[in-house]
Amino acid sequence: MARGLTLTNGRIELRDRDRAFRLQIDRLELEPGQAVALTGASGSGKTLLLELLGLLRAPGAGTVFSCDDTDLTALWQSGARNADLARMRGKMFGFVPQTGALMPFLTVSDNIALPQQVTGCKDTAWCSALIDRLGLSEVASLMPGTLSIGQRQRVAIARALAHRPPFVIADEPTAALDSDTADVVLDLFLSTAAEQECGVILSSHDTDRIARFDIPRLGLTTEARDGVVTSRLEQVSC
Repeated sequence: MARGLTLTNGRIELRDRDRAFRLQIDRLELEPGQAVALTGASGSGKTLLLELLGLLRAPGAGTVFSCDDTDLTALWQSGARNADLARMRGKMFGFVPQTGALMPFLTVSDNIALPQQVTGCKDTAWCSALIDRLGLSEVASLMPGTLSIGQRQRVAIARALAHRPPFVIADEPTAALDSDTADVVLDLFLSTAAEQECGVILSSHDTDRIARFDIPRLGLTTEARDGVVTSRLEQVSC
């Protein structure tokens, strides 16, 4: 299993006419089995950083991104659609998008099994275990459109963990849930990930919930100067 993501001198720059945004990450490390929360105001670049970490967005010049001895930055040299990049993305990461983003034409169980099919890591027993662990047994044969928001989010979490990735990236996984459901879903997510020693980085606006779950927090803070908004990452005391 892969051990340790390291991002050094991370850079992403976006420009829109007279406006510019710069995301600057001096250093970020994530190990399998470790959970970290990413916080910051809307527009501070949380989703950008998650996309960079998940090999969904090309890094800027000077970025050094690696997993042990594998140079992840170099995977972008052949363009965004090259097979090596896609293969590494599928092998290393599970994703929990804000909206769940389930395939509407697949059942719950087929949605969960999809990453295994894509990566060639078929394990029906593990899918069944995730369905049971996340309380989805009664809806496993249903289509996503028949589920509640909380159920859909649990399906997305199970799907992200299905191929046993070393790391899971979750973008506001509880944002659309009521407080009680959010606590249940986050607890199931973190405990299931911990059982398989999966590293988790999740974004959240809910700093109180992050503190209650005792998740170490990294914060993005922004500064505007000369028409450029710069967002930087810093450790935050819980």
